[in-house]
Amino acid sequence: MRAAVFLGPSLSPALALKELEAEYLPPIQRGDIDALLRRPEPPEVIGIVDGRFLSSLSISPKEVLGAVDQGVRVYGSSSMGALRAAECAPWGMIGIGRIYEAYASGAVDADDEVAIIYDEETGAAASDPMINLRFAVDAAVERGLVTAETGATFVDAAKKLYFPERTARNTLRVVEPDLPTDEHEALARFFAFEAPDTKADDALLLLAAIREYLG
Repeated sequence: MRAAVFLGPSLSPALALKELEAEYLPPIQRGDIDALLRRPEPPEVIGIVDGRFLSSLSISPKEVLGAVDQGVRVYGSSSMGALRAAECAPWGMIGIGRIYEAYASGAVDADDEVAIIYDEETGAAASDPMINLRFAVDAAVERGLVTAETGATFVDAAKKLYFPERTARNTLRVVEPDLPTDEHEALARFFAFEAPDTKADDALLLLAAIREYLG
C-alpha cells in the first residue's frame, strides 16, 4: 500500500475509503511510525489524523522526522496530526487544514483543544473537541445567529470543562442562565443540525492532498 493513514474518531474509515485508497490504521502512538519504516516495503506517504494522548505514549516529533529523513512524505491534520505538523513543518512535515493553521499561527496552543474521549471498539466520539466548538461558534456569529458576546460566553464556558465532559450539550446547559433565551435556542439548533465538523473537514483535506500527490 502506497499510503498509510492513522485515523480514529475524526473521520470514519468507511468515509475515508471513499476519498482515498490507503491502509487505515488506528490512532497513532509512540513506535507506530518506526514499525511502518521497518516493513520490507514502507509506505511512500504517511497521514496522521488521530493519535493517543492519555493511555499510551504520544507519537514524538523525533519519530515523525525520522520518517521525513527517510524520504517518506508525512501529512498531518485535524488532531494529533495538526499538533505534530505545527511542530515539525519547518523540517518537512506537511500540515493541512484550519486546525493545523490555528496551531501554526499560535491562535491556539493547548493540547486539550483537540483532545476527546471515544469508544475504543467503535471509534465513536463521546465528547466534542474544543477546537470544533470554537470554529462552530465562529460560524454562528458570522451568520448572525448569535452575538459575539454570546459566542465568547459559550467558548469560555466550554474551555473550563474537563475535556472528557466537554460537549456542546453540556456547555449549553452551563451557559443557559447567562444567555438571552432566543440566542440560547438558536445556538442549540445550530449545534444540533448545522454546526461544522472541522476535524472531519480537515481530515478530508488531508486525504485529498495525499490523493493528489500520489496521482
